[in-house]
Amino acid sequence: MSTFDPAALACLAAIVEEGGFERAAVRLSITQSAVSQRLRSLEVQVGTVLIVRSRPLKPTQAGRLLLKHALQMRLLRANLQRDLQDLSTGAAGAAGEDERISMAINADSIATWALPALSPLAHQGLGLEIITDDQDFTFEWLREGRVLGCITTLRAALRSCKVEPLGAMRYVAVAEPGFAQARCPQGLSPHNFNTLPFIAFNRKDDLQAEFVASACGLPQVALRQMYVPSSEGQLHAVLAGWGVSVLPELKVRAHLKAGTLVDLLPGHHLPVALYWHCWNLHSAVLDALTHALQSAAAVTLSPPGVATKPISNKIV
Repeated sequence: MSTFDPAALACLAAIVEEGGFERAAVRLSITQSAVSQRLRSLEVQVGTVLIVRSRPLKPTQAGRLLLKHALQMRLLRANLQRDLQDLSTGAAGAAGEDERISMAINADSIATWALPALSPLAHQGLGLEIITDDQDFTFEWLREGRVLGCITTLRAALRSCKVEPLGAMRYVAVAEPGFAQARCPQGLSPHNFNTLPFIAFNRKDDLQAEFVASACGLPQVALRQMYVPSSEGQLHAVLAGWGVSVLPELKVRAHLKAGTLVDLLPGHHLPVALYWHCWNLHSAVLDALTHALQSAAAVTLSPPGVATKPISNKIV
């Protein structure tokens, strides 16, 4: 098997992660011409094109395989750095640009429990890159080899990956009290849901419709939706009286207690099962990430067994 130039692999990763040759050159502190030359030498060695020069740039199938290899080399370096720190009494050094460990996590987990879970590792010097997406689509980042792990609603593991159940996030339908009194004083019902504006994360987010269909006993529903692509943004839009949104109970608990939001269906919630997927490799870094997420999920999420089947088309 050929041995690939680490500098060329790092160049490929930089092009994909930064979205272009110019930004990759800035990140690597080399010229754009040198970036092109390193990529070209790697393509010659492999015998095929690795990057589709489109907008945005995309790795080919061969490019995705080499990108995964580049990330595995990055993980090995992170493992080595962690082992060396264990032998040293000095403070942990900051991770370099190419030592960042990337993972895909859904926005609702980032906004509630995932960042506190990862905080100790960040303080230890582990470089992290967290990519956010809808919870049914974080899985694609792992499938394409662009991250080493993801939190998703999908249960089946990819080849060469392992999966660990985390628990279930409970979602409730909420609105600002003034909006609720004016538009749905009796709460959410099969008779008024189609007259209310709902605030979704983005066009891939089917959670609002899934919640209403479940609550109303309907096979499917069509909603009037606005899109605000952040969990914090959705919450602020609801507090501003834009409409209704189905949000994590963890996120709105304090507002419900304070009365700044009202639960439109008291006693009804939708549990969404979450799973941690990562490469099936012997790695102290991966083990630490898995342990940190599992420990935090055990405290903040509902036990895995109480979750309903994963919600379709909703990424974590």
